[in-house]
Amino acid sequence: MSRALPLWRSLLYVPVTNQRFIEKATARGADVIKLDLEDSIPPAEKPAARAAVRDAARLISDAGTEVLVRINRPWRMASLDLEAAVWPEVSGLCLPKLESADHLGFLDEIVEELERERDMTVGSIRFMGLIETPRGLNNVREIAKASPRLMGLSLGQEDYSAALGMPSLGPEDLLEDMRLVQRAAREADILPLGYAGSIAEITDMDAFRGSAKRARALGMEGGSCIHPAQVPILNEVFSPRPDEIEMAEAMVAAYDDAMAKGLGAVSFRGKMIDVPVVERARRVLVLHDRIAARS
Repeated sequence: MSRALPLWRSLLYVPVTNQRFIEKATARGADVIKLDLEDSIPPAEKPAARAAVRDAARLISDAGTEVLVRINRPWRMASLDLEAAVWPEVSGLCLPKLESADHLGFLDEIVEELERERDMTVGSIRFMGLIETPRGLNNVREIAKASPRLMGLSLGQEDYSAALGMPSLGPEDLLEDMRLVQRAAREADILPLGYAGSIAEITDMDAFRGSAKRARALGMEGGSCIHPAQVPILNEVFSPRPDEIEMAEAMVAAYDDAMAKGLGAVSFRGKMIDVPVVERARRVLVLHDRIAARS
């Protein structure tokens, strides 16, 4: 399987049973629509939600937007969800409450069986993982490396803070925990996703933007959201600014020119630059090109 990582700046949850939301999903501008079978679906509606997955995924994917399906955690429900979600129209699964490498491995095994049964390319279904329990956080390094399907890892702020017994969730309360997830993701060469504030913040968009900007400053690559108004904020925050692009282009050009001339030291706008600084600039340009290609 290719380890090329996806562009997941904004991942918008949509209840799979809400047809009006499904029909409007592709107009929201999110990089990913996450069809939800978990928290937004009451237990009595789970069977109808599973039955709706493939048609909803086809509608969204045909319009050019990537589709993930968030499954349930209990094994009996998860097995039914996987049967309903592993189709060519779905590019991946969002896996809640990952707690061990074995947990991820079992899911990987079932998905591979379904891919083979349905004449799909083995490995075509990718994973996004959610760390939402103290046990999951304690095992996060092993989880991050447990499957080549795993493309990104995020701290599930609401479930995790509830598991810790926190009465409320402030904008910086989970920074330390988020950094542990981020370091595990970087070590495994997958996307670190998420932010320390509440995903449920849909009234104070300045506060939501602040959480996203803090996350980007720490090296995160994107985040999930539950309201369409959050999508453009995530897309903006996790995209290079025009001044960053200009700086990166000029820096890379200056460095490459110096290397072509055999110079050992490179000065750029009053500062000495070396390989790590230039590689960071190259990543900015790669991200810019990928966003432009998607647009």
